[in-house]
Amino acid sequence: MHYEWSAPVAENDVRGLRVNDTVTLTGTLYGIRDATQIHMFDRGRRTRFDLAGHAVIHTAPSVKRVAADAAHPAGYAPICVGTTTSERMERFTVPLMRQYGVRLVIGKGGLREESLKAFQELGGAYLAVVGGAAALETTWVEAIEDVDLDDLNPESLWKFRVKGFGPLAVAMDSHGGSLYVQVRANAALQRERALASLGVKSY
Repeated sequence: MHYEWSAPVAENDVRGLRVNDTVTLTGTLYGIRDATQIHMFDRGRRTRFDLAGHAVIHTAPSVKRVAADAAHPAGYAPICVGTTTSERMERFTVPLMRQYGVRLVIGKGGLREESLKAFQELGGAYLAVVGGAAALETTWVEAIEDVDLDDLNPESLWKFRVKGFGPLAVAMDSHGGSLYVQVRANAALQRERALASLGVKSY
């Protein structure tokens, strides 16, 4: 199924997602990356943004400073808003959800078992972006509305206004489903079949 949402999103809605569904987002989307979360969770810094029910995307965008106006309320223009690999931020999924109420995590490459457990327990999902789609993603960003922790730039905490951001694939859901587990299992099965067809014994 396909869903079109504007955050904040209710837990029950997110729990309705299943792997291979798709989601398109309009409205507010928060950009976050390694340094942002290290400062938030390891160094005790707090953001003034209310992330409850929202989606975060793993990104450190390329931006340029401009005069603040209606089109650029934060004084930044987006140049390239690409998605970075999520796995190295695995340990932050639980505090993002438990402490800040984040519902959706967007990235590429997937997350691990602890994040999958957090999605089950707390009601969340991982939405995947195909690698190499940064130019397209940037067209979905209408403006940078605000920025916090900006001394970490470009790994600040960005508040984007987006329109038609997607469709994004639901790759991990709150029911224990994981597209990455499915792909690994299928790849292992195909490997076994290929080796068997060649008369090679698998170990």
